[in-house]
Amino acid sequence: MSEEKNLNNLNASEETVKNTVTEEVKETAQTEADKKSKKKNKKSKNDKDGGVKAFLKSRKARHGSVAIGIVVAVIAIVIVLNIICSLLVDRFPNLRIDMTANSSYALQEDTVDYVSHLSKDVKVTILMNKDVFESGGSYMVQADNLLEKMESSSDGKLKIAYVDLTENPTFTSKYTDINWTDSSTKHLMLVECGNQYKVLELEDCFEYDEQAYAYQGTLQITGSKVEQAVVTSILNVTTDDKVVVDMITGNNEQDYSAIKTLLDNNAYKVNEISLATQDLEEDATIAVLFAPSVDLDEAAVSKLSGWLENDGEYGRTLVYVPTADMPSTPNLNELLNEWGMSVDTGYVFETSGDHLVSNSSPYAFLVDYTNYYKDGLKNSGIPVVVSDAHAINVTDENTAHAILNTSSSAGIYPLDAEEGWDYNDAITGEPICVAAEGVKSNTNEQESKLVVFGSYVMFNSNIMSYNSYNNSAYLMNIMNTVSGKDDTGITIETKSMESTELGVSDVATRSVIMVIFVIIIPIAVIVIGLVFWIRRRNK
Repeated sequence: MSEEKNLNNLNASEETVKNTVTEEVKETAQTEADKKSKKKNKKSKNDKDGGVKAFLKSRKARHGSVAIGIVVAVIAIVIVLNIICSLLVDRFPNLRIDMTANSSYALQEDTVDYVSHLSKDVKVTILMNKDVFESGGSYMVQADNLLEKMESSSDGKLKIAYVDLTENPTFTSKYTDINWTDSSTKHLMLVECGNQYKVLELEDCFEYDEQAYAYQGTLQITGSKVEQAVVTSILNVTTDDKVVVDMITGNNEQDYSAIKTLLDNNAYKVNEISLATQDLEEDATIAVLFAPSVDLDEAAVSKLSGWLENDGEYGRTLVYVPTADMPSTPNLNELLNEWGMSVDTGYVFETSGDHLVSNSSPYAFLVDYTNYYKDGLKNSGIPVVVSDAHAINVTDENTAHAILNTSSSAGIYPLDAEEGWDYNDAITGEPICVAAEGVKSNTNEQESKLVVFGSYVMFNSNIMSYNSYNNSAYLMNIMNTVSGKDDTGITIETKSMESTELGVSDVATRSVIMVIFVIIIPIAVIVIGLVFWIRRRNK
């Protein structure tokens, strides 16, 4: 009985323990469930109430926010820099960088030097609305750009303005010397200083296809002369007392328009005088006799001699250029002889490779300066070129001297050369004079001069327009020297927009640019990216 009782008690105890454990397990499970539920509810609450803050504190968010911040900051900096640069360029146009091959949008050194030393206030007025002006194409935009740079370089002395004549018809009433009603003229700009003014036409400022304009009415601009036109006009309106130059006409002379234009551009007053009916002007200090095809009569030569002597006062200069075919000119020869010179009828040729312009012709070559009229040149390293030149013989060294010479390897081809003539026999080993001057003076050391150039081709419009030759500058240096002017000649090249690519022409420079932008910069970007990626990954 007692064993059975003990067994029942044991079973009861096991059942009690079992029930107790079950209850504890249930309580534990309930507790865990409650905790999970509370945690879930807390997480849900955190997601709603503090999710953004929690995310921002996370490692993922920290790295992402830094990247976003950097991107935003860089974009902001770029935008601000762009705005600042735009404002600076608008305020200071010279900050614009011109990278075109022929510096289409950059001022030439002569222009910057001239406008930066202006002593008088000058105003340039474009005779149309600015938007209309710039809508005329790339050349007009280029012109506007150059004008703004000139204004910026002038230290406040030069002002650029625009006026629409249709909206301001009374604007023209002040400028009575200009024909505003002629529809054939194309007035483009007005340059003024004080009471002096000069109007610039379309052809003054641009080169264009004249045939296309005449037959089709379309304006096809091929080159810009705005820079030169404006600078030379400024020189004209700021010069009060212009030196008077008489161009002698009526002798079947060659085209002297290039010389006349050069003188006009440099503020000389140029008149045309026929010695057959007129005398040279009393106030003229320079006269030019350019390549006459006939001899002057004795009366005309007498007028020249009397004008040069100036009743013993002297102070005058005659520039004489014979033509290439050298007609018989006994009267002119007599005048030259009085001034210690004569002109050889043969043609000068050059054999020195350092002086030849081209191997195809020995009659076009570079010449050497003597000590006369060299110091006043801006760049005496730029040569003067001649073609079809005659030698100028100095017959009286007390009166005349050479101003331009060939090398010692030049000779003269005579017009009467016989068959079998050998050019080596004509080379004496001495320089040949192709330009000379005779000088006469009075007791007061006042001088008159007769300057003779052996080549008229050296003054044609094509050669005179090349800045690679000093022909224009040399002639202006002589004119300025003999007239007592301190100015230097202004010769500015025409600008073409046909080539506006980057100004990189040599292979070496192109290779360097390619290596920098195609290889070095991309590799540098990749390396920097890898460094940042590895550092972030290892944190």
